[in-house]
Amino acid sequence: MQNDEIMTGDMLVETVENQLAEGNPIKVKETLMRLVMTGTPREEAIQMIACALSVEVFDVAKNEGSFDLKRYSENLNALPDMPWDFED
Repeated sequence: MQNDEIMTGDMLVETVENQLAEGNPIKVKETLMRLVMTGTPREEAIQMIACALSVEVFDVAKNEGSFDLKRYSENLNALPDMPWDFED
């Protein structure tokens, strides 16, 4: 993805669905299962996971860095709390 491209919400959801299909990272599937088992509808859970992914995509684009799997996993662990709810 080039810096001038913006990843849309639909693209984020598609990426999450691809992560689920590939089983990579496994934390995505575990998070989906946890959210659904606690009563979150699947579609809403996918949207939440896409929000956690968007934090990483934004950081990569803004700072021209690399994807931080550890932070992505931490944000997934925190769901249903959104990442921007606990950042300073």
